[in-house]
Amino acid sequence: MRTLRELLGIELPVVQAPMAGVQDARLALAVSAAGGLGSLPCAMLTPEAMRREFAALAAATDRPVNVNFFCHAPPRPDPTREEAWRRALAPYYRELGVDAANLPPGPSRAPFGTEALAIVEAFRPKVVSFHFGLPADDLLARVKALGAHILACATTVEEARWLEARGVDAIVAQGLEAGGHRGHFLSRDLTAQMGTLALVPQVAAAVRVPVIAAGGIADASGVAAAMALGAAGVQVGTAYLLCPEATTSAVHRAALAGEGARHTALTNLFSGRPARGIVNRLMRELGPLSEAAPAFPLAAAAVAPLRAAAESAGSGDFSPLWAGQNAGGCRGIPAADLTRELAAGA
Repeated sequence: MRTLRELLGIELPVVQAPMAGVQDARLALAVSAAGGLGSLPCAMLTPEAMRREFAALAAATDRPVNVNFFCHAPPRPDPTREEAWRRALAPYYRELGVDAANLPPGPSRAPFGTEALAIVEAFRPKVVSFHFGLPADDLLARVKALGAHILACATTVEEARWLEARGVDAIVAQGLEAGGHRGHFLSRDLTAQMGTLALVPQVAAAVRVPVIAAGGIADASGVAAAMALGAAGVQVGTAYLLCPEATTSAVHRAALAGEGARHTALTNLFSGRPARGIVNRLMRELGPLSEAAPAFPLAAAAVAPLRAAAESAGSGDFSPLWAGQNAGGCRGIPAADLTRELAAGA
């Protein structure tokens, strides 16, 4: 089996996790310049923004960069559930002076489709990754026809086998410690997900493609542990959030640097799908997981104005403060330096 470095054409077996909402091409370029694999999250980008970011990547480097897409099934709007969700949030609207009768649309999260495919075909990235499964067979075949290497996320051994059977080149084994959205797609049962140190060796034993460990890895010793368990490389997200190249908001940076960063939980309040973040007021008062929250990504629209109002006052009470269970590895150092420090564990 080829090593991850040989497969992807990188010098260091470190993948920067694509993190929608807290980064742009600058972070990806810094990591790739250091010899790792930088990543650009595309799920929240409009087609115009995607073209700009891809053009920035193409103009700055010929090194591999990973472009990442979501593969969720768009939900059917459920007015009854959405109205119930607004009622649950009504006390906060009143407190913050938000006009609940005229809520703007929330941030969109589009699954990979023909429009995104056309942009990918125009720019021909060397690595394309997917979260929440894979796109339709015909779309995936066209991405493969470009010569791009395909990465995809698995949260269970069953998902890893499913991905390998469909021809992915490497699998990101996402442990329960990881920050942000769970990549699960075969089952929504959160009890089926394991911690990184349990998941990685089982996935490595079950598939023949390289396995990339993700979740709770924030320093060289974590990288060494993952490699000792059979990983061909690591994917790191949270540790990059304080780097100057990240676009992490001021309230998010403050939360990551505070004592509360040690308390994270899976929550569906901010998007409708379980994702790990630092526990804040909304999570404490409504419970981190709520049946009232509309399906992903519809829950975001009703929370977005609360987030904006609170952040304008310097509060993260209503913000998705995504972080893994090892936020202590976050430091405000250049992303290139962090990449090389992580790689020392390999």
